[in-house]
Amino acid sequence: MNRTLWNLLLVSPAILGLSSVVSTAAIAAEAPATAEANQLARTQSSESKIAEIVAEPVAETVAEPVAAAPATPEKLALNSSAEAAQTPVANSADAEKLAAIEPDTSAAALQTTGSDIESAAPSAPASTAAATEPLAAASTAAPSPQASDLAVQSSQTDTAGKIEVPAVASTPATTPATTPATKVEIAQTVPGGMGGPIVPAAPQAQPTQQSGTMSQVTSVSQLSDVRPTDWAFQALQSLVERYGCIAGYPDGTYRGNRALTRYEFAAGVNACLDKITQLIGSTGNLVTKDDLAILQRLQEEFAAELATLRGRVDGLEARTAELEANQFSTTTKLAGEVIFAASDTFGDGVGLNDDKTATNLGYRVRLNFNTSFTGRDLLRTRLQARNIANYGTANTAGTNMARLAIDGDDGNQFSLDQLWYRFPAGNATVWFGPRGLRLDDVAELTAPLESSGNGALSRFGRYNPAVFRGPEGAGAAIKYNLGPVRATVAYLASDGDAPNPADGRGVFDGSFSALGQLNLNLGKAFDIGAAYTRKYNRGGDVGIMGGTGSSLANRPFGQSATASDNFGVQVNFKPSQRFQLGGWYGYTKAEQLRGGDNEATIQNGAVFLALPDFGKPGNLLGLIAGVPPKVTESDLGRDRKTSYHLEGFYRFQVNDFISVTPGVYVILNPEHNNNNDDIWVGVLRTTFSF
Repeated sequence: MNRTLWNLLLVSPAILGLSSVVSTAAIAAEAPATAEANQLARTQSSESKIAEIVAEPVAETVAEPVAAAPATPEKLALNSSAEAAQTPVANSADAEKLAAIEPDTSAAALQTTGSDIESAAPSAPASTAAATEPLAAASTAAPSPQASDLAVQSSQTDTAGKIEVPAVASTPATTPATTPATKVEIAQTVPGGMGGPIVPAAPQAQPTQQSGTMSQVTSVSQLSDVRPTDWAFQALQSLVERYGCIAGYPDGTYRGNRALTRYEFAAGVNACLDKITQLIGSTGNLVTKDDLAILQRLQEEFAAELATLRGRVDGLEARTAELEANQFSTTTKLAGEVIFAASDTFGDGVGLNDDKTATNLGYRVRLNFNTSFTGRDLLRTRLQARNIANYGTANTAGTNMARLAIDGDDGNQFSLDQLWYRFPAGNATVWFGPRGLRLDDVAELTAPLESSGNGALSRFGRYNPAVFRGPEGAGAAIKYNLGPVRATVAYLASDGDAPNPADGRGVFDGSFSALGQLNLNLGKAFDIGAAYTRKYNRGGDVGIMGGTGSSLANRPFGQSATASDNFGVQVNFKPSQRFQLGGWYGYTKAEQLRGGDNEATIQNGAVFLALPDFGKPGNLLGLIAGVPPKVTESDLGRDRKTSYHLEGFYRFQVNDFISVTPGVYVILNPEHNNNNDDIWVGVLRTTFSF
């Protein structure tokens, strides 16, 4: 009877494939005495369910031919290294017994399939090995990328589910295996009473006893298709080697480009959560429960302090909100400066028989509204009021050489002193404005004593008057930053002439100064600057040296229109932050434009010593010695003798907002005339900054 059944099965390769599965189930059923078979019966293994599924369609439908189906990336395969072997066929009665077992679709039951079949298969008798030869031939009939896979497809197409199980490993005594079988893929319809398709178990749930399977890898190098050049290599390496919660496929691949099923996602997340739970509960370098208890106790102990800090923060937030609601502007800041200056001169003065000055106290107030629209630009609006003695007038010292750095009288009224705008443009900085734009604002000065409120006390002692004083106020300037070299060009018209449309006035016809300057930094120790300024002073508005030096140096041709070419060089040597030594030299060639063609040569120079932080951080000791502007050659007249300017002061920084500067300077041979008595000027300057 059995031989007749075998002859019928050989007619169709499809029936042969089904019979191999039935044989597998029969093997398990014929070993009831063994512990493995008892376990198979108790757990209702998936092989029993497979036998039931196969038993029903055999009587109803004709199976399709057996074909070796290559594994697709969407299938989870359990590859086995065991060689495929021929399996004896069970009789129909045994198949019916197995078919009567209630199906179990749980994942746990599916997980035990491989191990149960392996343990049951060796008990098959060896005498039936010859009958399985057609199965070996069918498995090699149609080669494919994975010829070891056997696919048995059902002719029914109603929502077919697929399952892959390990091939039965059997070693018959008579015929060796010819084809390694690593997985069997069964396509099936939903059997009655099962309620749904049989689903594959997640990779992490597959049995690990089989040779060649991989459930959890310990090194990313175990994944054959993962390369160090992959964009996610670092992430995989960390998850595998540090946290140990990434599993590969049994064939040693990761298949990172395929779609992720919900089962795979659940298995991977569960593995990672288990690892995190393990790390949290560990006693290594991570946070322990004792550490958490200590932190909780500290939090309770410092609850009052935390509440106090919280209250302070709330108070600060409320005050900040109030300030923001009542602030003057979100773009403008006020920078103010108030100076009290007490001074007096000692000496007969120029053209006077005795000292005509008395100790006086004056002031200067500046309110700078600095506005920035981008964070890098600056709109300067300055209001100024001042009333400080001018010692250059005839009824005081009678010479510009004695003038203070901050003298002037605005009639005790605030007036608009400066209005200009500065902004960056690539490597350049641009200035332009209608009022108060001065040469010393746009030119780079190397003199550390140039500040009128915190530097030199005298007008001459601030910087080189030949190139940095002259007609100025309205115009434009640009400075190019070329690394260690900076180049500056500027054109400034007189404040009085720029807004005046009358003939001979305006921006280009009135008095003006045109400057070109190069500055060079030789490391941090040397600053060198060279400048050229072309000045034009219209008739009635002549002051070549900007109110410094002798009267002849300012007006070598009286009030006739005068043009001058002015050259200057300045040097500052800074071997340390607390020592600076430098000076300047100025050379001027002036020519008369109206009423004659006379020429004159004017020269001036000075050296200075600055000791910042002298005695205390913020303090400054300054010493200046020089020759005020002097007419050395002229077609009309020149200064016969030489005056000398000597100055010393010490700025004491009381705090960040207040400084007090006592000092004195003396003019020897005023107006370059040794017949004049020396003039001493004593000053006590107090500066408030806010």
